[in-house]
Amino acid sequence: MAAIGDNKDNVVVPKMKLERMLSMKGGKGEGSYANNSQAQAQHARSMLHLLKETLDLVQLTATDDVPFVIADLGCSCGGNTIYIVDVIVKHIVERYEASGEEAPEFSAFFSDLPSNDFNTLFQLLPPMANNGGGSMEECLASTTHRSYFAAGVPGSFYRRLFPKKSVDVFYSAFSLHWLSQVPEIVVESRSTAYNKGRIFIHGAKESTANAYKKQFQSDLAGFLKARSVEMKSGGSMFLVCLGRTSVDPTDQGGAGLLFGTHYQDAWDDLVQEGLITSEKRDNFNIPVYAPSLQDFKEVVEADGSFHINKLQVFRGGSPLVVSHPEDAAEVGRALANSCRSVSGVLVDAHIGEQLSEELFSRVARRATSHAKELLEQLQFFHIVASLSHACR
Repeated sequence: MAAIGDNKDNVVVPKMKLERMLSMKGGKGEGSYANNSQAQAQHARSMLHLLKETLDLVQLTATDDVPFVIADLGCSCGGNTIYIVDVIVKHIVERYEASGEEAPEFSAFFSDLPSNDFNTLFQLLPPMANNGGGSMEECLASTTHRSYFAAGVPGSFYRRLFPKKSVDVFYSAFSLHWLSQVPEIVVESRSTAYNKGRIFIHGAKESTANAYKKQFQSDLAGFLKARSVEMKSGGSMFLVCLGRTSVDPTDQGGAGLLFGTHYQDAWDDLVQEGLITSEKRDNFNIPVYAPSLQDFKEVVEADGSFHINKLQVFRGGSPLVVSHPEDAAEVGRALANSCRSVSGVLVDAHIGEQLSEELFSRVARRATSHAKELLEQLQFFHIVASLSHACR
């Protein structure tokens, strides 16, 4: 059977092209991020005590002339980011009240790549209290309106996004494991790091995994350099990304089970059925790297701009949220939707929407037959970092 949907362009997705196309799946459909981010919400809520510890380290200014600025980097398009910003604002207000100072106005910037579905995100935002014309006390007293001014900032967080010394708190969750690009040598057939037969690095060769590690550390270094310029004196940063407990970078833990088992097998199905060529599969790689604690720490210490308040591995739990765990079909759909919500846009661009439907239906079928195993074994671990400007 002849391969279909097998155009030869975009064999290696360059960095700028990935920035323009990468996003969580927008809209409000079954496979959208908005409807498949319940696990992220649960994991974020379980870390609120760590977030608040970081917020307690932020230096408060005794003036209401300058707004307190919060930036969520990698905000995506669901309601989780709105919930977190509310938590941050309320906690900072409580700190001001405890010190006897009047809280300033608040400004929140929601930032992600230009391809992010900002329309869906902004539709989820509650209206500004009293149309923005009331006092901050009136805004904060409202339970159905927001108490901060909101704006979207499109762009890669691996580069500068804000003016110098303009942000008090940076928050980024479940985003920094996304690389700025797939390392070119991973999809170069003549390279020793060529990831032949795979669409992820879980279980890959050491040279392939090391290429991913190098890309992650280069990206994180760029991220820290940009934030060190943009953060106000006395500001702090709370970062969460997928992590792993193994020192072996070819063992990607929960990310490996999500992208490297049934998802991988579904791609192999398309090849074996002649729907795509093996080269087409091999030229698709998930641009994700789950670092170890040491991978992360090395970059922060080499940069030197930030003091590590806390750096730990946190057990987040399963990415699968199902109402009926005994329903294998529901578990299968949940895994397929989870994969699709975070990588579906890339798959659509690589093999087209028709084959994308075929792919994710196969993911669902394969996951359904392993539902009990998935519920027992699929666990995510996160790297959690609390950072403040280092004293110079």
